[in-house]
Amino acid sequence: MFVRWGQLHNDLETAPFIHDEVRYNLLHRITEIEDSLCLRSDNGQLLFAQSPGQNGWLWMARSLAGDEEKRMLQGLVNYLDGHSLPGISGAPQTAYPFAVEYSRANNLRHSTQMTMEAYHCPQVNKPSNVRGDASVATLQDVEVIAQYLAGFMEDAHGRTVEPESQLESARGLVDTRKLYMWRVDGEAVSMANIAHRSRRHGRINAVFTPLRHRKRGYASAIVAAVSEQLLQENLTPMLYADLRNPSSNKIYRNIGFLPNGQISDIGFSPN
Repeated sequence: MFVRWGQLHNDLETAPFIHDEVRYNLLHRITEIEDSLCLRSDNGQLLFAQSPGQNGWLWMARSLAGDEEKRMLQGLVNYLDGHSLPGISGAPQTAYPFAVEYSRANNLRHSTQMTMEAYHCPQVNKPSNVRGDASVATLQDVEVIAQYLAGFMEDAHGRTVEPESQLESARGLVDTRKLYMWRVDGEAVSMANIAHRSRRHGRINAVFTPLRHRKRGYASAIVAAVSEQLLQENLTPMLYADLRNPSSNKIYRNIGFLPNGQISDIGFSPN
């Protein structure tokens, strides 16, 4: 009922998936990661992808009827018997039924960790009257980036980490030349990262402005600048935003990002 698939296959190029591609953009990245588990149903109407140690992502075609959807979900639960799965991510109407069946089969509890809105930006509304400009991060920014990554971890995930623990990650981001800083009078006041480029989209993440620099339009400015860069490459910018953070969602919508559907992150834990 299920077969392996991956980066070299065309399962992410079908019309039903492309219709949902913004919401499920992360699947492109997961298929590139070595040792990811990628499964599809025989008819191609269900895709499952999980990088090692992370939540699985589950896509199902919208055309599936109720009984067929239930049968395929149960089949996937059975296929994953004995496989370590910390959680599931997907459209709420897909992720929740899977979570219920998987929890029942494995004597687990399930709870929603986060609900995100997936956005795409076909046209940028560039903010006006914001001082500064954008540039690619350099090695001179590493210590500041480490501080911002620590702040991002606390804001986005509620985890307190020391900036020193983020220095290696900061250097890695600089090396990719995909991390951009918004600078005012030479000082880096905000950042945004192009996490991944797929055939049609560029995914933005790690958007962060420290508290002392907020309410000045810097986050809007750096996201708009990065989005313009992607549009110049003929890629549509996209990103995920935690719905618990109305401020960031408002910023993205004002720049021109349009909602494209929600993703629920559901975690599993022992009973």
